[in-house]
Amino acid sequence: QVQLVESGGGLVQPGGSLRLSCAASGSIFSTYTMGWYRQPPGEQRELVASITSGGSTKYADSVKGRFTISRDNDENTVYLQMNSLKPEDTAVYYCNADRFVPHIAHKYTYWGQGTQVTVSS
Repeated sequence: QVQLVESGGGLVQPGGSLRLSCAASGSIFSTYTMGWYRQPPGEQRELVASITSGGSTKYADSVKGRFTISRDNDENTVYLQMNSLKPEDTAVYYCNADRFVPHIAHKYTYWGQGTQVTVSS
């Protein structure tokens, strides 16, 4: 079992920055692919960024160059540094953990409760 708790959201002006944190409890955190998703008001949930256990990262085109995902396996924490924030970044941001076990062909998926990010002047 993995439990995820997000923090760091809030209200920020356009052009500002926020750093989201996701603290994980449970075992084998370092083996999981971690991701940040967001769900704007009235829209579908979308992938923002992900980072594998080996450190490979992916970003949505809309945030590339502005957001950075990182992980600290010793602290069981994943971060999302968000710079140059825009009003369209406003959403609930969710932390996600995925682990695929090939020999049983099973994927374990966990979600945090979400943290609100509002970008407005």
